[in-house]
Amino acid sequence: MDAALYFKAFLLGIVEGLTEFLPISSTGHLIIVGELIGFGGEKAKVFHITIQLAAILAVCWEYRARLLAVATGLAREPVQQRFVANLAIAFTPAALLGLAFHGTIKQHLFHPLPVAAALVLGGLLILWVERRGHRVVIGEVDDMRWSDALKIGCAQALALIPGTSRSGATIIGALYFGLSRKAATEFSFFLAIPTMFAAVGYDLYRNRAILQVEDLGMFGIGFAASFASAFLAVRGLLRYISRHDFSVFAYYRIAFGAVVLATAYTGLVNWSER
Repeated sequence: MDAALYFKAFLLGIVEGLTEFLPISSTGHLIIVGELIGFGGEKAKVFHITIQLAAILAVCWEYRARLLAVATGLAREPVQQRFVANLAIAFTPAALLGLAFHGTIKQHLFHPLPVAAALVLGGLLILWVERRGHRVVIGEVDDMRWSDALKIGCAQALALIPGTSRSGATIIGALYFGLSRKAATEFSFFLAIPTMFAAVGYDLYRNRAILQVEDLGMFGIGFAASFASAFLAVRGLLRYISRHDFSVFAYYRIAFGAVVLATAYTGLVNWSER
């Protein structure tokens, strides 16, 4: 038993669960924290994707009543049919671009400095959207049209760039397009389900040759930590947005990204060699 490796897996699971649904980029945090604690390589990238599945399962549990209603009413209820159709439409842009550019993105952008730059730019974009005013034209997820879903799906595609944040792109994009904070956040949660299931399945299939039985302990610890922390983060975010906007996350992104860029510029941390 490698206690140090298991601790790293536990720590990264906590980081993933706490950041997956906040607009601060879970992938970006995993890349930066992983670099700092010496958890890298191709297997680490698969680990990062896999523990994201645990966070998605936490959302499935939180919204189990709605998901059950969708499953039982899909054949006969127009509301559930429109909901599933909107998810499929929003899922498509990122899926197509991900298939086309998956290898290129992993090779060139899964590094701390591009992530830090994306964190800063994304934070500035959140502040711009919040400052421009928010006119609500869609109050609930079930009020969305197919065109709304397509626009949010295009926003989600920006999150293929590590550090952008999938939840950040979808939530802020949805706010820009007129969804209420509640509807924007909930649709981001629901859209994460097919998106991350597809990403995990695709990544595990592509990298199945490098996985070994002895990895089960590491993956299991990270998976459990991610599920538990994501469950708490989802409930906390829903309470938070009922009274606040997303500016605090923008300031955090800018500060975190700036610290990484500053350490690289001053030579305090040589990220290129980690």
